[in-house]
Amino acid sequence: MPNGLSSDWMRIKEPVELLGEGLRWLLATGVVVFTTAVLVMLHADSATAGILNLVLVVWSSTLAGRAVSIYLAILASLLFDYFFLPPFHSLGLSGLQSWLAMCAFVASCVIVGRVAERARGQTRQAEQRREDVERLYALSQEMMLHEDAAGLIREIPRLVEHNFALDAVLLYVRDEDQLYSSVPSVPVPGNPVLFTPEPMREALRVVSATLEPNSELPQGFTPMNLVFGMNSVGTLAWKPATLSREVATSVAAQVAIAITRAHAIEASARLEAARAADRLRSALIDSLTHELRTPLTAIRAAATTLLDGHGLDEETRTELATIVDEESSRLDSLIGEAMEMAEIESDGIRVRPEPLHTGTFLEQAVEESHDQLIHHRVTIGVQQPDTPVWFDPHLIGRVLRHLLENAARYTPVNSRILLRSRRGLGIVEFLVEDDGPGIDAHDLPMIFEKFYRGQQRVTSAKGSGMGLSITRALMAAHGGAIDVQSTPGRGTTFRLWIPLVEKSPNLVPDAVVTEATPEAPVATPAMAARHSFQGKSDPAGADRR
Repeated sequence: MPNGLSSDWMRIKEPVELLGEGLRWLLATGVVVFTTAVLVMLHADSATAGILNLVLVVWSSTLAGRAVSIYLAILASLLFDYFFLPPFHSLGLSGLQSWLAMCAFVASCVIVGRVAERARGQTRQAEQRREDVERLYALSQEMMLHEDAAGLIREIPRLVEHNFALDAVLLYVRDEDQLYSSVPSVPVPGNPVLFTPEPMREALRVVSATLEPNSELPQGFTPMNLVFGMNSVGTLAWKPATLSREVATSVAAQVAIAITRAHAIEASARLEAARAADRLRSALIDSLTHELRTPLTAIRAAATTLLDGHGLDEETRTELATIVDEESSRLDSLIGEAMEMAEIESDGIRVRPEPLHTGTFLEQAVEESHDQLIHHRVTIGVQQPDTPVWFDPHLIGRVLRHLLENAARYTPVNSRILLRSRRGLGIVEFLVEDDGPGIDAHDLPMIFEKFYRGQQRVTSAKGSGMGLSITRALMAAHGGAIDVQSTPGRGTTFRLWIPLVEKSPNLVPDAVVTEATPEAPVATPAMAARHSFQGKSDPAGADRR
């Protein structure tokens, strides 16, 4: 319950409890007086009156508590003496028999009242134990079923506070030297600050280091050391001090186990990541060795044949020279991709934005990939108005070249390739669409992973499988992303986006200014510039409207 609501409830609860306590005493008095009046009217003897009054005392001890039962015992004794023991209508006693009856009645009331109070206390303790067990079970289930091991440690104070109805819970984790809280440590309207972070963390650190319980914490918190095995993993503190020693010890044990388990899961994840990195490094070496050896073998075989020269006609010499040229180009491409990946993984990428029109940029990207696109029909569509946008043309150009060369490599000759640019809410999007065979559904989730080429690509074309992984890393370095949609037999669309920056980033400190422009219709064929490559002499840039 929030602290503001809790204080309001306490102001209402106190008078309500006082009223209920007064009504309880009045009801007990009324029951005894009414019972005595009925017995007097019926002319009951002393034995009957004593037994009924004893029943009333037992009933009050069971339901109302010790104070009310003592009060009823005294009241019933006075009424029993006044109405049922001689001399009647007098508080005095005459004769040994009256004294014995009175003493027996008082002793019976006291003994039976204490037995009933003890039974009531045992019942109350059993109910409290049951509630504590249920709360401990709920806490253990919530901690055990928590999916995020790292987030569990941050959630532990809130879980303990919620399950045990506490005002505030603090958790100090020794290995991290961090303090976690279920309540804010800064002022919030209607929610006063319950602790000061730095002094409290230091106090809990001392408790954790000494392995000794300490009840003298600031702001009235009660601490409990969290011990797993023989080592302290931290300190748990709560407010108010309503938890019993047994419950607090059980909660501390569960929290210590949860923290140790979370740390073990994190360590296991780091170890698995290191193993995955080793496997990836081995795969990189194996892949590069295989991919580099193939063109080198072809180049060496062609060069050896050319050097031998016996019985070779001009056509054969030209073919061998072509093999050397093509395989050298492939070797250069593989080395370039390897260098790109090494640059990316060493955080060597620097974004240098420039103001550019997206249409001009797309034409330049097509021109640079002219040789690969010579047998395809390339169409450029640009959303208007095409105002300048700040981005790094070298990084985004590398991404587009990868995508255009892939489209040319995996689509039929004379098929269509569409490049589009458009603006969304705070972003600029570039799309590369083709009419190729598409990508299988089971390949899509892995298409951006290193060395993954898919089932069709393994047999249909050569490549290292690093190109799309490089494009994803380049887009991430630019603050954007890339995704793909594909339908087998109907083509593939790669979509890449970057933040929309229409003013110089150098003019705005520590931020990228993004301005959303209204979404305009996608460029129609009348707006698009069509590039049809039939030979190397054909122009690559047509007029763009």
